[in-house]
Amino acid sequence: MVLESLLSPLRAERHPFLDFLLGFAYGTLAVFLSLWIFEEQSSMVMVLLVSLAALPLIYHTLRFEEKKDLVQQENKSLWHNHAPALLLYTMLFLGISVSFTFWYIALPAESSSQLFQVQTQTITNLNQHVTGQITQTGLLSKIFLNNVKVMIFCLLFSFLYGSGAIFILTWNASVIGAAAGNFIRTHMADFAASTGFHKAGAYFYVSSLSVLRYAIHGVPEIFAYIIAGLAGGILSMAVIKKDFGSGKFERVLLDVSDLVLLAVLVLFIAGIMEVFITPALF
Repeated sequence: MVLESLLSPLRAERHPFLDFLLGFAYGTLAVFLSLWIFEEQSSMVMVLLVSLAALPLIYHTLRFEEKKDLVQQENKSLWHNHAPALLLYTMLFLGISVSFTFWYIALPAESSSQLFQVQTQTITNLNQHVTGQITQTGLLSKIFLNNVKVMIFCLLFSFLYGSGAIFILTWNASVIGAAAGNFIRTHMADFAASTGFHKAGAYFYVSSLSVLRYAIHGVPEIFAYIIAGLAGGILSMAVIKKDFGSGKFERVLLDVSDLVLLAVLVLFIAGIMEVFITPALF
C-alpha cells in the first residue's frame, strides 16, 4: 500500500511537520476522489477515505505507544512517554483541517456545497441547538457534556476498533473545515470592492480571524479527543496482545486512566474558553 509506506511511527513522531503535510495530502486526495467517484455521497465518503488512508500509521503508532507503557521506566512521566504520539495526532488533524478549509474556499461554490453538505447541516443544527440556552452556566454545562459524549465515542471507537478514533477526528476536521471556510467566504464579501494589495491584505485578515475564532477553544477541545483516542487505542493494543495476563497491564491501565482524566480536564478548560473567551473576542 503506497500511503501506508510514506511514514513510520518513529519517523512521524520525530518530524511533526511531515505529519501536517501528510494530513493535508490525505485530505486533498479524499476531496477529489470523493467528488469524482461518489459525488452524491461525497460528504461522508471524503471522511471515510481520509480515515482509511491514516489508519495504518495510527495503528502502528498505537502499538508503538503500548510497548512504551510496558517497558517504561518508573521515573518517566506520562507526558514524556506519550507527547510525541499526541503531537503526531495533532499535526495530522491540523493538516486534514487545513486541507478541508482550503478546498472549501478554492472549489467552486456548487462543488463546496455538495462536498460539505452534511457538515454544513450539522453546523446549522448545532447553532440552533445552542440558541435555546439562556445563561452562560447552562451553555457551559451543555457544551461540556456534549464534548464529553464525543470524547467517550473517541475512547470507545479506539478501544473497539483499535484506530477507530481517527474517524471521529476526521469528521470533526471536516466540520471545522466547513465552518472556517464558510466564515472566510462570508466575511470576504465585505471586501469585495477591494483590489490589488488591499484585497490580498483583506483576505489575510479574514483568514486570520477565522483561524483564531475556532482555534482558541477548538484546539484544546480536539486535543482532548486525541488524548482519549490514544488512551483507548493503547488499551485496545494491550488487550489484543493479551498483556492483561501480566503485571505490566496494571501500568497500562494506570496510564490509560491518567490520559482519560487529563482529557476531561482539557475539555472543561476548552468549554470555559468557548463560552467566556471566544464570544468576547468575536
